[in-house]
Amino acid sequence: MFFLSDILTESSGTTTVVGPDGYRLLEVLVALLLPIVIYLFVKGVQRRKKPSEAGPKSSFLKRKRLEILLEKDRLYYPDWLKLTVRNAGSVDVDLEEPLLIFSSFWMKRKFRLKGTNNYHFYPLYLEAGKVHDLDIDLNRFYRHDRRLKRFPKVTVVISEVKGKTFPARSVMLRKTLFR
Repeated sequence: MFFLSDILTESSGTTTVVGPDGYRLLEVLVALLLPIVIYLFVKGVQRRKKPSEAGPKSSFLKRKRLEILLEKDRLYYPDWLKLTVRNAGSVDVDLEEPLLIFSSFWMKRKFRLKGTNNYHFYPLYLEAGKVHDLDIDLNRFYRHDRRLKRFPKVTVVISEVKGKTFPARSVMLRKTLFR
């Protein structure tokens, strides 16, 4: 229709100023949105699992659930922490080495717990309904680095070998201004 009006105005000898093409604006909009749509489509295809990896349809019956408990032997400046992990789910779980994090307001120090008394028992295969206890001697860490005594908080993070991380548990080792 614009072409017809352009032809009619040129033949009559009058010149009119034509505004920007509506199609040009549409082309720019498509050029901007097309890469975003392609990216989202590729991500959606990558997230889908193959039918062989999907597993049974009743996945809510086979659930991985851990109850993690972290206790200290004294209220302030404890010498020992006791980590108790109970498999409350209906599926066996393969656990990685727990990550012990000493944290203060500015810094964090991370240690992997491999076992006790030079006996390495991680990765640990924990069957459904079983309980695993680990006694953590904090003095061993304090001998490694004296500054760790100033860190008020200890957190234990437990993750599965396949990558799933379970909720972390924390304990305050000493009083702070806020806690």
